Amino acid sequence: MENKDIIDRTVDFVKETLKNAEGGHDWWHIQRVWTNTKKIAATENCDQLIVELAALLHDIADSKFHNGDEEIGPATATSFLKSINADAAVVEHVAQIIRHMSFKASFDKTTFHSPELAVVQDADRLDAIGAIGIARAFTYGGHKGREIFNPDIVPNLHMTKEQYKNTTAPTINHFYEKLLLLKDKMNTETGKQIALQRHSFMEQFLEQFYSEVS
Repeated sequence: MENKDIIDRTVDFVKETLKNAEGGHDWWHIQRVWTNTKKIAATENCDQLIVELAALLHDIADSKFHNGDEEIGPATATSFLKSINADAAVVEHVAQIIRHMSFKASFDKTTFHSPELAVVQDADRLDAIGAIGIARAFTYGGHKGREIFNPDIVPNLHMTKEQYKNTTAPTINHFYEKLLLLKDKMNTETGKQIALQRHSFMEQFLEQFYSEVS
């Protein structure tokens, strides 16, 4: 099967699977990450098919919506890719990227690294910051019934992985516990450059937010 056919079938599968997904993790999130991935990949030495497949499948079964199961995503992607007879090495590499690319995965020591992981991880992180990152944060916070802001609950900057996964803190805290940290976690030069402006926008948003609630 040609690479274009593999991509096209993957797009159809993802659109169908995520048609009722929460607004911050739906097809439109996938499409943005896919677009970011192609932009970053154009400046990196990486396998184009692998980065596109990983971008398309990275949230096919996010653990947040599956009782914290961190293997359901890689397993779902693997099952699908095998069903369309993708090359075994491609399938394994995509699964490894999905397994290791999330922010919560950074709490664990990892021995897996690849140029493809670096590209897709940056693309996903870019969609977690800036204007779209702000919108996604409050969409998910509303989905979980969280407060927007509570001055009596301060951000926890030293959380364990389990604390991070199970937090019920107000959405504003999430800026300090994750979003504002992402700029300095970018892997690629293109990712770093794009992140700077988006990070600055979040800082401006928070300044305006506190001026209104103080």
